[in-house]
Amino acid sequence: MQIPAMRPRSYARITLACLVLLALIVVTGAAVRLTGSGLGCPDWPTCENDRVVAPLEYHAWVEFGNRLVTGVVAVAVMVGVLGALVRSPRRRDLTWLSISLVLGVIGQAVLGGISVLHRLDPKYVMAHFLLSMAIIWAAVVLHHRAREDDGRRVPVTSAGQRLLARAMGAVGGIVLLVGTMVTGTGPHGGDEHVHRLGFAPHAITKVHGAFVWLLVLLTVASLWGLKRSAATSTLVRRGEVVMVALLVQAAIGYFQYATDLPPMLVLLHVAGATAVWIALLWYNLGFFETYGAIDLAVHDDERGGLPSADDLAAAVGPGEPLAR
Repeated sequence: MQIPAMRPRSYARITLACLVLLALIVVTGAAVRLTGSGLGCPDWPTCENDRVVAPLEYHAWVEFGNRLVTGVVAVAVMVGVLGALVRSPRRRDLTWLSISLVLGVIGQAVLGGISVLHRLDPKYVMAHFLLSMAIIWAAVVLHHRAREDDGRRVPVTSAGQRLLARAMGAVGGIVLLVGTMVTGTGPHGGDEHVHRLGFAPHAITKVHGAFVWLLVLLTVASLWGLKRSAATSTLVRRGEVVMVALLVQAAIGYFQYATDLPPMLVLLHVAGATAVWIALLWYNLGFFETYGAIDLAVHDDERGGLPSADDLAAAVGPGEPLAR
């Protein structure tokens, strides 16, 4: 019996579902910590005393509910792998990216279990969050490439503009890292008895804020450069989304700090951090477009110019003449 082939558009919808669920599990995981339910199920992989299902207690079911969401995410990423295998035409990059999601979710589950067994040691909780961000990175790239036509990727801006966007992504990663250090220092550890990191709360928060404003400045510079070079409106809009997300996230961060970190605002801040990270990745991916050999020769982007000869040669590859 032959398995029906999947259309690229259908597979792109699957990858979008994977991305949404992977972002959701970050927020539900934060909700577990902010409700003090991190040790609601003190064992792993069972909940407590060899019981698979949590007892009828609030904290136990908050933690157990998050584990159930993890199960849904695991099913979704496995469907992503199966979809990549039956997609027509099949592409190796999509297959390997989808497999990386499965491996990442497995690692996430194991690391989450280690965090519980180590009584929510902040170092393991930080690693768990950062692994989640790495998985979201792979999911964003997978969804972006699943939406692309089959062909060669060609840069649509100058090398300097692409480097600036990469710098934004790198600083965004540092913001996430320092943000986990702030969390590991602050009061919301997932359990009232959790040992916290030894940083001074005000000092580590100032470091976090400094990197946020550095990211804002890089974003302003990147947008200014794009508008001066008449970049595509699509790419400029992606940069504007990053800017708006950053400013909203900064406002939430300052407000939560001024109001002594109420849990709901902290939860919004975690959701905002995830949104900013996705927006940064999506922005970086917009600096390339995909064209077939014929399309490359006739491509005329919104700036009114063709790709350079070097770009065309790199995209088409040796031994593949450009159409005239």
